[in-house]
Amino acid sequence: MKSTKSVGRIIGMLLFVQLAGLIVPFVLLHPLTTGSRDFLANAAASSFQIKVAVFLLFANCALTIGIAIAAFPVFRQYSEQMALLLVAVGVIMFSLQAVDNAQVLSMLSLSQQYARAGGPDELFQTLAAAVGSTRRWAHYSELLVIDCWIFVLYTLLYRFAPVPRALAAFGLITVMLHFTGITLPLFLGYRSVTLMGATMALSHIALALWLMAKGFEERLPSPVPG
Repeated sequence: MKSTKSVGRIIGMLLFVQLAGLIVPFVLLHPLTTGSRDFLANAAASSFQIKVAVFLLFANCALTIGIAIAAFPVFRQYSEQMALLLVAVGVIMFSLQAVDNAQVLSMLSLSQQYARAGGPDELFQTLAAAVGSTRRWAHYSELLVIDCWIFVLYTLLYRFAPVPRALAAFGLITVMLHFTGITLPLFLGYRSVTLMGATMALSHIALALWLMAKGFEERLPSPVPG
């Protein structure tokens, strides 16, 4: 059975891979995110990279579940309920990513049909606006669940301190900033503030580096209900 420190070091490496799994697909999906209608002309020519992005998004969600399962023996010492919650939110994240990926592939299929039709058409423009909007709302829902998973992780780390609480507090602040950036377009109609997610990447890197160097704290946790 692996020690607490070695489990922490493994989790640190996996968190690095998880972060890359969130960033790389975002870059690869650029042909779909240049505008609700522009993807009609752009996506078909980037079919392969869009499909790679979809695969990476699925793989990253599976990795997220894997992180929660790998950390479960350590986290259950502090709170079995919170350890299970981390796994459960990871499963929900995977399910919503499947919905988001279906919308991405629908946008790609529409772009391919548009390319075969040979040019602008009012029906295609109308469909593009509808499909693009549907994908956008599915994507925001998925982002909210990602934030929930990260929030549960940092809450667990802050409450029981298997890493320095300053790291966990920094993570909680950054995930709340990202959450704010997502909810602005959902409830107030503003554009999403992408920069609010940059700080969350920094906190993830800081946590991953600490865990790779130090692992989780080796100690017997005080019994805490829930």
